[in-house]
Amino acid sequence: MDNQTFSNNIILVEGLKVTPQSSYTIFILLLVTYVFIMGCNIGLVIVISTEKNLQHPMHFLFCNLPLNDILGATVIVPRLLQDILKETTMHYMTYVECVVQAYFVHVFAAASHYVLMIGLTLRLSRCKYKIESPFCDNASLFKLSCEDSVAVNNVYGLITSVVVYIFSIGSVVITYGKIAAACITSKNKALNSKAIKTCGTHIAVYIIMCLSGAIMVFFHRSPEYSENRKLASVMFHIVPPGLNPLVYGLQTKEIRRKTFKRCCS
Repeated sequence: MDNQTFSNNIILVEGLKVTPQSSYTIFILLLVTYVFIMGCNIGLVIVISTEKNLQHPMHFLFCNLPLNDILGATVIVPRLLQDILKETTMHYMTYVECVVQAYFVHVFAAASHYVLMIGLTLRLSRCKYKIESPFCDNASLFKLSCEDSVAVNNVYGLITSVVVYIFSIGSVVITYGKIAAACITSKNKALNSKAIKTCGTHIAVYIIMCLSGAIMVFFHRSPEYSENRKLASVMFHIVPPGLNPLVYGLQTKEIRRKTFKRCCS
């Protein structure tokens, strides 16, 4: 099969560089993690949607979060599990499948500007066929092009990523600054303890997600850090979806009580 056939129809996904000796261990770890993510998030959706006492706007928000986490994990983990047990030269997928995966990867990230970037990428011609990532995303797609106009995508991607990160981090700082100020002025120790416990776990998940996302975005421009970028991109899709049900589900008293009641019954 020649390069022209590859560039038009078939994409080779580089995937994770795993030694044959460790492939089964990593496969089992990823599988257990995926089952845990799916079980926790699906269970949380079922509890919230079936309990009448939880039919409130806040709990519906908590219901949307696990649905997004299910999407984020499902869009990459099953494919990763499949590729880990294959030779690197056998990690094929069609270009259409690659674009669809990239689209849902960025839907999970809740960044509409990335969807626009995918549109900018599809206009480019392709002279390469190898995706230098564990899965397809927009940055990997526009690396398939040899056109000079790919710089437009690079500049747009960097600028919008910086703007989104500044806005996101700024919003979190302002929000938690107000929470901290309220805790300092309040004399209710029980309420302050609950706020610190909830906010602390949320900030931990947020930091992991931000760092993983930043490494994934900015290290795409640094080939020497490709393995770090791959690890960060996988963490971005499995760590928050695994921790969110614990942070937003079990930390909420009503949901925790209903969940334990379901498990006991």
